[in-house]
Amino acid sequence: MAKRVLTTESGAPVADNQNSATAGVGGPILLQDQHLLEKLARFNRERIPERVVHARGSGAYGYFEVTDDVTAWTKAAFLSEVGKKTELFLRFSTVADSLGGADAVRDPRGFAVKFYTEEGNYDLVGNNTPVFFIKDPIKFPDFIHSQKRDPFTGKQEADNVWDFWAHSPEATHQVTWLFGDRGIPASYRHMNGYGSHTYQWTNEAGEAFFVKYHFKTNQGVRSLSAEQAAELVGKDANSHQTDLLQSIERGVCPSWTLYVQVMPAAEAADYRFNPFDLTKVWPHADYPLQRVGRLVLDRNPDNVFAEVEQAAFSPNNFVPGIGPSPDKMLQGRLFAYADAHRYRLGVNHTQLPVNAPKATVADNYGRDGFMATRNGSRHDKNYEPNSYQGPAQTDAPLSAPLAIHGWTGTHAAPAHVKDDDFFQAGELYRLMSEDEKSRLVANIAGSLSQVAREDIIEKNIAHFAAADAEYGRRVEEAVRALRED
Repeated sequence: MAKRVLTTESGAPVADNQNSATAGVGGPILLQDQHLLEKLARFNRERIPERVVHARGSGAYGYFEVTDDVTAWTKAAFLSEVGKKTELFLRFSTVADSLGGADAVRDPRGFAVKFYTEEGNYDLVGNNTPVFFIKDPIKFPDFIHSQKRDPFTGKQEADNVWDFWAHSPEATHQVTWLFGDRGIPASYRHMNGYGSHTYQWTNEAGEAFFVKYHFKTNQGVRSLSAEQAAELVGKDANSHQTDLLQSIERGVCPSWTLYVQVMPAAEAADYRFNPFDLTKVWPHADYPLQRVGRLVLDRNPDNVFAEVEQAAFSPNNFVPGIGPSPDKMLQGRLFAYADAHRYRLGVNHTQLPVNAPKATVADNYGRDGFMATRNGSRHDKNYEPNSYQGPAQTDAPLSAPLAIHGWTGTHAAPAHVKDDDFFQAGELYRLMSEDEKSRLVANIAGSLSQVAREDIIEKNIAHFAAADAEYGRRVEEAVRALRED
């Protein structure tokens, strides 16, 4: 077999890849050494900006198979018949830490799915928790700043973390999730995934429904204690990546069963909670889980940079039959996610193989920009409408219209009968066993006791007490005991 020839970027053969060109033996390096300059310049530019959030991630390919008829609620083609399979890519991630962070840490996990459907790519961007810390996107940059490295100390500071939560009582529900037993998953395979947001489904008759997605792991939920996680981080900081990679390579393919909760659109206005509040769940007694299908991961990426780091998910990538709801956090992310990818990867990131449609072809009038690979020919126009048989609109909306009324301005979310920031956090606490409560309190106290200011500690304890009097009392006692040691 003939040896492959090493070439420069322009395709010219490389004569020597071990020695730089110099002015005589032992002399200074020559500026004319094109191969050396090209290698160093390219090396300097190998890294793209990491994601501000969800930087540390792993991913795999697989498929989604419909197991139950859901056509009464949505006309989405990839969900149109039992047995239908759709290729997908799923990216898992931690949220707060950097690209070099460890996997086994107390942090929410991203659960982002790209379905390569015949009607275009559908991106479902969620987490391993059904709720989040805030309900309005205007608070998101401040929230992330409070969780990231402090500008002065260069590390995450408990004062910043808990100070923000002290001023954001709506975070109490998610904080209870985060510091509970499921706060550190044992692996990506052993955690659930949630769409978290409320979305809209529309059927062929044009009837609208609001839905929440639940991906239940078929491997069983397994989590780590703080002590187990600390030990695992010391042994393998890439523990979740290692587990996912090795399990798929062995043919042990992880899977999840997808369920949805379905609310007829007409019931949203009078529901006792605001159904579009990301800090709240819909009780299953009100809207039971309806099974949809099975998600299976069966193939590892060949190149982590190309297929995991460059994977770009945008919740505004909908397909006919699926659309947004008035969820304010979702509305903010419809812009923010796609804009982040245009910054990180360039305006043509959708042409990268991991992001490009696979079951259909993107056909529009987007042109030019860095790394453009689809610019058309002399016969293609870059404007619409035109007289040259270019792609044209369908006049068929993807989802049902949302009714709006009132005055423009900055408004708090509409209040429903049972809307408050603490009730559901208390419900979650009261569902826990005594052992689960003890671990939750110990985890919170271990972090909150590191805060320097007493007023910040007191504000957070007041939130837990508002959720449940016993909850607040136990956290207060545990924090006091740690601070007195």
